[in-house]
Amino acid sequence: MKSREAWQELEKIREGRDVVGHVEEVLARVEKWEGEVKAYISLEIPELLRQRGEELERRLRKGEKVGKLAGLLVSVKDNICTTALPTTAGSRMLDGYVSPYNATVVERLLAEDAIVIGKTNLDEFAMGSTTELSAFWPTRNPWDLTRVPGGSSGGSASSLAYGGADLSLGSDTGGSARLPAAYTATVGLKPTYGLVSRYGLIPYGNSLEQISPMARSVRDVALLLEVIGGWDARDATSLRVGSPVFSLEPAEARGQKICLVKEMVEGAEEPVEKLFWNVVEKLSSEGAELEEVRIPVLSKALPTYYTIAFAEAASNLARYAGIFYPSKGSSGIWEEYVGEARAKGFGREVKRRILMGVYALSEGFRDEFYVAATRVRRAIRDEVLKLTRRCIIAAQASPILPPRIGERLDDPLKLYYMDMYTVVANLAGVPALVQPIGFSHGLPVGIQWIAGPLEEQKLISLGLLVESLTGLAGVMVD
Repeated sequence: MKSREAWQELEKIREGRDVVGHVEEVLARVEKWEGEVKAYISLEIPELLRQRGEELERRLRKGEKVGKLAGLLVSVKDNICTTALPTTAGSRMLDGYVSPYNATVVERLLAEDAIVIGKTNLDEFAMGSTTELSAFWPTRNPWDLTRVPGGSSGGSASSLAYGGADLSLGSDTGGSARLPAAYTATVGLKPTYGLVSRYGLIPYGNSLEQISPMARSVRDVALLLEVIGGWDARDATSLRVGSPVFSLEPAEARGQKICLVKEMVEGAEEPVEKLFWNVVEKLSSEGAELEEVRIPVLSKALPTYYTIAFAEAASNLARYAGIFYPSKGSSGIWEEYVGEARAKGFGREVKRRILMGVYALSEGFRDEFYVAATRVRRAIRDEVLKLTRRCIIAAQASPILPPRIGERLDDPLKLYYMDMYTVVANLAGVPALVQPIGFSHGLPVGIQWIAGPLEEQKLISLGLLVESLTGLAGVMVD
């Protein structure tokens, strides 16, 4: 196990360390690990990365001002649009597609002199929890190559875990950044809905998803969120707030109010529960105030989430007819042409979710399923907002340790069950952070913290405190 944080690399670069040397170090990690892990769908040409490093070195030697992320290599989930590399969303439907524009978050990275190293693998259209459902190949967990890294941002998490990037952008619709963080000993933060622009994110569930910063430490996540957060006129869901600025002082344990929601801490495997309670009890011994509560409506959170997500997916993916994107049918008749393109372009899980979403929205069932789900979502949001006014919620990140490759694919319900603790924050639109708290039999375990809207600072401060207690900041495989 090694430790390396992006902010430390940034300080070295600013003190005169050659940027090209740092690029070479990261490329060496990619060469060592990528063949087995397969975190990336596409990688930038190494010589171009070196040229960007050389350009930054020249600017630093001249004393020119450089950006907040100067010289750091950032991996970008492949459902976020980039002009320099293809954007496939992990689907044959978009195989070879190159966007004519950059997502707002990518523009902000480049404006701060970050170097985009590549586009990371994901479950097709971000629909999955293991990163096995990519149309190209499964991604493996660097801590144990027989295990999954979680999903759908498993490529982003794995690229961080083996040192193939300094920072990463994922997306989180129901836990897609946080579950991989828990499984790879990295940190993932789902921001408040609307804090980070979704312009340029290929949509899955519009009312649920957020582009999410991922890194190897809480401080690095804060650094990345400061760059990508803030209002964007091109995103109708963007909140009219400025770019966030965070204090990097750890929270004081004494007086910290933490609520343990029984529906979000019960039902996990014994090794996961043991590490969770170790951290919670450590915080308590340091002076944190713990309170156990119940929110009965959370028993409906998982079916509520999937009903809404499937319905929105059915609507969003209707645009893919094999005409405006690379996947093409071959028949001349319209219905046959579109049907053939979708049969070839979409994978099994995407087809399943589209069909279930169409069913939930169909005449005679819409009120029973979709409308009912939106009402439950409002009840969940009300309860979560009420609770976060007086405490931070502590929750499990996953009910299980990282499954083995192929272990959960044959049973969709077992696959969806992996999201049981993470979907709550998406339904409520509030920020949530997952960070590592230990290892069981060599496999990482994470903990989840949930706060109220625009209370990312509380999560970062608490996360820094937990890092000081566990010593798990910046870890990656040797």
